[in-house]
Amino acid sequence: MKTLYTAEALATGEGRDGQARSADGRLDLQLAIPKEMGGSGDGTNPEQLFAIGYAACFHSALRLVARQAKADVSDSTVGSRVSIGTLDNGGFGLAVELEVTLPNVDHATAQALAEKAHQVCPYSNATRGNIDVNLVVTDD
Repeated sequence: MKTLYTAEALATGEGRDGQARSADGRLDLQLAIPKEMGGSGDGTNPEQLFAIGYAACFHSALRLVARQAKADVSDSTVGSRVSIGTLDNGGFGLAVELEVTLPNVDHATAQALAEKAHQVCPYSNATRGNIDVNLVVTDD
């Protein structure tokens, strides 16, 4: 891989109940375990950060492949849901659902573009074979 950019961050404190900061200082966050997992919920959590990153990255990949196909990408959106749960081996795992909306193309074209974006997106490439990623194309 030819590196184009490297992001750096540092987590301190109690991990999920701690602090996280990017090296450039643009992000400086209080972290908290979600209430659903027994925490206070008084801060963001890694799953929220992953969901934002994946949605933004996938949306960029989607817009790239759509433009290459000369498809209308205006008003396109990508929503993400990142779930955390327990695995049979006692560890934890993630699952992702990406909701893709390309309102100015037909459903079949939107589905094909979403699948192509899934091959281009770095988050998709990093997670492929490791976690379940479900693509849902809506007609909104």
